[in-house]
Amino acid sequence: MSQPPAPPTGNAVTAEAMDAALRQSLAPSQLEVLDESWQHKGHAGANGTGFGTHFRVRIAAPQLVGLRRVAQHRLVYDALRPFIDQGAHAIAIEVL
Repeated sequence: MSQPPAPPTGNAVTAEAMDAALRQSLAPSQLEVLDESWQHKGHAGANGTGFGTHFRVRIAAPQLVGLRRVAQHRLVYDALRPFIDQGAHAIAIEVL
């Protein structure tokens, strides 16, 4: 695979902003947010910039322990709703 393009400027959805929102709402013990948009060029939801549409979230948080997968994902999606509304098209969630 090729390398990702230069980072976005302006009002683009960023992994850093999503990271901050998840830290504030779920206080995770482990968190990694990756913008994988550049790997989805030409796919549905891609915006042509290589940023801000396709993300991977790897998270461990006390609030997620003991919940079924659907409930875990719902909590993560709820925390990221503003970013989805701004154009984040796909978020792959891995609960650690």
